[in-house]
Amino acid sequence: MSLLKRIFTWGKSEAHAAMDEVEDPVKMAEQGIRDLRKDLTDSMEGMAKVKAQVIRTKKDAVRQKEIAVDYEQKAMLLLQKGQGGSIESAEADRLATEALAKRDGAVQRALSLTKDLENFEQMSGRMENGVANLKQQISKWENELQTLKARAQVGKATKKLNEQLAKVDSSGTVSMLERMRDKVQEEETLAEAYGEMAQVENSVDDEIDRALEGSSTPSQSEALAQLKSRLSMGAPLALSDGSKTPAE
Repeated sequence: MSLLKRIFTWGKSEAHAAMDEVEDPVKMAEQGIRDLRKDLTDSMEGMAKVKAQVIRTKKDAVRQKEIAVDYEQKAMLLLQKGQGGSIESAEADRLATEALAKRDGAVQRALSLTKDLENFEQMSGRMENGVANLKQQISKWENELQTLKARAQVGKATKKLNEQLAKVDSSGTVSMLERMRDKVQEEETLAEAYGEMAQVENSVDDEIDRALEGSSTPSQSEALAQLKSRLSMGAPLALSDGSKTPAE
């Protein structure tokens, strides 16, 4: 059961991640632009085919008109030959009639091609407008995508910063800094108090020294004479700690 529960939890997390991936606006916009570019490529290929058909139809129409003119000229030559006697009149009329029939066929084909040409040209114009509009839409969405990416980056950075600030406050870092500040202030206050105490002691010593200024102290020669006098009298010598040496 524990293993199944872990697998189910993992599956839920993967599903949520997949949904987040699907709903990512940046990725959706990028996919949309890729689709538009594919449509643009297909449209341009179709437009190229239509333009090629326009060129081919136009050439065919011109060719059929030339053929019609040629057959009409041939029919006129045949009639002239029949009238001149180089060809029998009946044969000339028959061949001229055939030539005129071919002329009429060429004229009909030329008319049909001209009509097709108009349709192809209209189709080509509509496709050109569609391609131009599609290019404009792609350019617009590419600019929108750049703006969207920039906004997404700013949003992520702001979110991360706010999360860090929230963690700092909730983790007690601010209160720890405040305690540290109080401790430093306490140490500074104690240092200042000790300094004032030392200054008081030094000032008392200074007062004592100033009070003793001007009082005479025995010179070394006088002290030596006094010491000798005490020795001759057998008086004990006073030590530095106040005790006395035994008299000899």
